[in-house]
Amino acid sequence: MKAPAAVLCWALLCLLPGRAPAQSRSHSGVFANLDALIADRPSAPPGGPALTLDQIERMALLRNPQIAVAVRRVAIADAKISAAGALDDPQAMYRGWGVPLSQPWDYNQAQNMFMVTQELPGPGKRSLRTGLANSDVTEAKDELAETRLRVRVAVRKAFYSLLEAQDELRVHDEHVAIAQQAIAAARIRYTVGQVPQQDLLKAQLDLTRLAEHMIRFDRDADVARARLNTLIGRDPAAPLHVQGDYAVTIELPSGTSLEQQALRGRPDLMEAEAAAGKSRQQQSLTNRAYVPDFTVSGGYMLMPPTSNMRNTYMVEGSMSLPWLNHRKHHSEIATAAAAVTEQDAELAALQTEAFGQIEESLAEARAEQKFALLYQNKLRPQAEATLHAAVIAYENNQTDLLNLLDTQMQVIDIDLDWLQALADFNTRMADLELAVGAPIDPTETTVALPAHEEKQ
Repeated sequence: MKAPAAVLCWALLCLLPGRAPAQSRSHSGVFANLDALIADRPSAPPGGPALTLDQIERMALLRNPQIAVAVRRVAIADAKISAAGALDDPQAMYRGWGVPLSQPWDYNQAQNMFMVTQELPGPGKRSLRTGLANSDVTEAKDELAETRLRVRVAVRKAFYSLLEAQDELRVHDEHVAIAQQAIAAARIRYTVGQVPQQDLLKAQLDLTRLAEHMIRFDRDADVARARLNTLIGRDPAAPLHVQGDYAVTIELPSGTSLEQQALRGRPDLMEAEAAAGKSRQQQSLTNRAYVPDFTVSGGYMLMPPTSNMRNTYMVEGSMSLPWLNHRKHHSEIATAAAAVTEQDAELAALQTEAFGQIEESLAEARAEQKFALLYQNKLRPQAEATLHAAVIAYENNQTDLLNLLDTQMQVIDIDLDWLQALADFNTRMADLELAVGAPIDPTETTVALPAHEEKQ
């Protein structure tokens, strides 16, 4: 990928002042080395599978560790439902009455009682506890949906970052053809000493910029590749190559429609609504604090041999008296009521924040869309036409090397800005999807690189 910079640097070294044709070392050999460098430039994509965005998203939804954790939380919450409305464990009891202290081993004189006791919550309390457990499941499922959404959005961002870095590297690689033309012309001008020194110095500066770009692009590709591998549950250092095009939406949805869509399906809003519903159920359960709970017991009694009735049974019942503990229950009811208002306020604040995120993401997406279309439809065709004219003029000795390199650098910068705008637009669309909480479904087209920039 670093061949364009290397080729042009070698070309400049060949053109440095003082390398006259009369020197013992032949300049034809140096140019032959340049031709070999161009011919041997790496053109294959990085190792590893070439995956599309849909393939990576499916892999992430299946393998992402955060999603796996959220799935287990749903299972845990679901397992608690049956236990939430169940009765407490019954208790078995033995009691020996009337054992003489003088003969503590003589249980024939005792009243032996065997009992089973069961506590019964007040009417309606068990169903409310089951409802609270169901609310926990709903919250866990909403949390799972939010985790999946965030993972999908993170995958999209990392995918387009890696795709952009690959295409940026490809843009530099494609300028090898222009370097070939410059070397061919320089071979002729070298023999007659028509290359000014200031042109060479400026060219060295431009090539240094190219080298700096290549370092940054390699870094961006490595970072995006590690992020993607992590999201799909692979070794961050594993080879990975992506393929695909950039989507440019023709007509973006309105902010109002996106806000309504967010209210219907944004996972964190759904989770907040579930939490608000849960707080109301908790309030209903707390309001039943003054409904008494009951305990019932039944048992068998074995009386002493001297008793008229040796085999008897007993039934026992008890009831709590919550009215006598007014201070405690009044505090619990007030706390539950405050929790309801807190959850409602949190839901309203979250909705307002969601609407703000939608408007910000929509404004950024619109701007990046305009940038992408401006580069695609106007700046890039103009820059390419200018470069083509500069190459022809240089070959016909109608302009100098400095003008040719300036033009080439302008084309490279415009191409890179175009790729940046395309990637930024798709990233902003991912942010918009996160703000809405559901995939955006506008009319859209895809942008592929032109024919001479076709992906391998």
